[in-house]
Amino acid sequence: MEVEQEIAVAAAAHDYSVWGLLMQADPVVKGVILLLVLASVACWAIIFEKIVRVNWLKGGIRRLAKTRSSADKGGFPRKVLEAGEAELQADFDDTPIERRYRVETALRHALKTQIQKVEVGLPFLATVGSAAPFVGLFGTVWGIVNSFTAIATQKDTSLAVVAPGIAEALIVTAIGLAAAIPAVVAYNQISVALGRAFAKGNDAIIEIARDLTEDETEATPQSRRARGDNVEPLRAGKPS
Repeated sequence: MEVEQEIAVAAAAHDYSVWGLLMQADPVVKGVILLLVLASVACWAIIFEKIVRVNWLKGGIRRLAKTRSSADKGGFPRKVLEAGEAELQADFDDTPIERRYRVETALRHALKTQIQKVEVGLPFLATVGSAAPFVGLFGTVWGIVNSFTAIATQKDTSLAVVAPGIAEALIVTAIGLAAAIPAVVAYNQISVALGRAFAKGNDAIIEIARDLTEDETEATPQSRRARGDNVEPLRAGKPS
């Protein structure tokens, strides 16, 4: 009879709400939960920031595809075009095909630099997405161990003894999944969006490089002299 009363008192002493279980959790379990919550908050901050940056990048690539002069645009399209124009003005004794390749390479490198700025933070999403379930599993195992310890200490297998530890374990599992799932989904979606943005930007770069090098090839001798190019004047008559 006394044992039943003790069990009833122990059950009444426990708050079985989620918040109550968290407050009564083992310090190690609390530490795991705090770590997962902080990781989840950081992931959501990165996700919202990346949504804004990806939309900014897409808009810049659309503007890049509509212009062929750095003077017409600002922001990163201007930086990309300036890189191609600077490479075009470089003093190299090469063929038109080689010149176009150099310009394409410079434009593509500038575009990759802008995309890499947007990619900052994605490794953290990947890390949380892969590690959070295992961190939650650690908390789960720890909670189950506490449940068995309580059974051994009180020599009782009633629900009032087992439930708190099991509930803590399941809550940690849920928090780990809640941190990991959005991180994995966001990482995949953002990576795909950046890949598509680079593909569209690469198509625009090919067109820009072609236009820039064709303009250079078709430039008059006077305009080429103004830029400092070596121009051999044409002479009438047949070559000897």
